[in-house]
Amino acid sequence: MIQLHCIIEGCQGKVYAPAGTQNVCKEHFLHYLTWRRRKGPQMFLTYAGMTMEQRDAIVAEWRQTVRAVEPPAASQKS
Repeated sequence: MIQLHCIIEGCQGKVYAPAGTQNVCKEHFLHYLTWRRRKGPQMFLTYAGMTMEQRDAIVAEWRQTVRAVEPPAASQKS
């Protein structure tokens, strides 16, 4: 069985939804929807008519706006 993970570097979230021909976790999916919504209502209409391969270009543009998730630093106790 193939283990699928979110396409965002450093994220180990379980796959929730497709993003183009790849997959994202629920947290990043919601971020992706918000990003598309901010692009304007035309983005949703255009995106709906695209093939999965064409959507990859949109996903690549969005991925540039997502920062890599860094694990929390261990707290130091004095």
